[in-house]
Amino acid sequence: MFRRRRRDGADPVPPDGSEDEYQAEDEYQGEDEYQAEDEDDLAADEYLDEQDDQANFGPAAEDQEQSAAAQGSGARKPERADLSDPTTWTRLRDTAPAEPAHSRSEGPWDSGDSFPEAERADLGSMLVPVREGTDLQIAVTEESGISVAVVVGDSALQLQPFAAPRSSGLWQEVLPEIATEVASAGGRSQQQEGPFGPELLAWITPPPAEGGQQLPPQPLRFLGVDGPRWFLRGLISGPAAVDAALARPLEDAFAEVVVVRGEHAVPPRQPLEIQLPPEARQALESQFEQQPGMPNPFERGPEITETR
Repeated sequence: MFRRRRRDGADPVPPDGSEDEYQAEDEYQGEDEYQAEDEDDLAADEYLDEQDDQANFGPAAEDQEQSAAAQGSGARKPERADLSDPTTWTRLRDTAPAEPAHSRSEGPWDSGDSFPEAERADLGSMLVPVREGTDLQIAVTEESGISVAVVVGDSALQLQPFAAPRSSGLWQEVLPEIATEVASAGGRSQQQEGPFGPELLAWITPPPAEGGQQLPPQPLRFLGVDGPRWFLRGLISGPAAVDAALARPLEDAFAEVVVVRGEHAVPPRQPLEIQLPPEARQALESQFEQQPGMPNPFERGPEITETR
């Protein structure tokens, strides 16, 4: 530990009475360093006095402040963190101020935002736009549950909202994971920039239909947007995945989605619950009543289409 001389020139009294040991520490410090620190103390005091005499900070005062900061003042220096200690990283991470991952000024929107009015279907965790020339399709399967897609011609945009951490987004983590899954399935992919930021364009060979021929690789375009405590994933399939003109109406639909996160606790990466609108629920119930002997009604994937 280094001890500083008092300004009156007198040596401080050793704290434990061992004058020799204290003098050894003074020699280790060096007289020049003590003198430099005393000069820093005086410079800092003069600078603070000059600040008190001025109502506003002028250029000269700012220059002195920068100089004092560069040379080091006599004030107590902040304690350095031991970056070799893993607990230090945990402490720095946990004490860092948490900020929302995304403050959106454009769609997709959060339900707490001021978003443009539009006709939208209420699906619980999402308000999905219903636009002229598009079909909103809701499919129910035993394997994947409820899936939502906006369809235009031979192309579709699948939508899925997920819960996300309060202080960070998911897309930067999910994007390379999707690329890894594509490669594991024998496909290929490339990252590119799109209207919503980084996205992934992939080509995957679908499994052949029973008794059918092997199809060529099909393009898929993965979109992702982080919102406050949510993440919205979009998947464009069909010709629109590689055709900008065909993709535009699907991109517009993606931008008009409103995510309703809710205040309830949901683990990060877990899909947010999608609820069927009353008319869709009634249609499904009616279908099930007409086929009471059907062992698994979800295998057929009943689909409700609303065209505008």
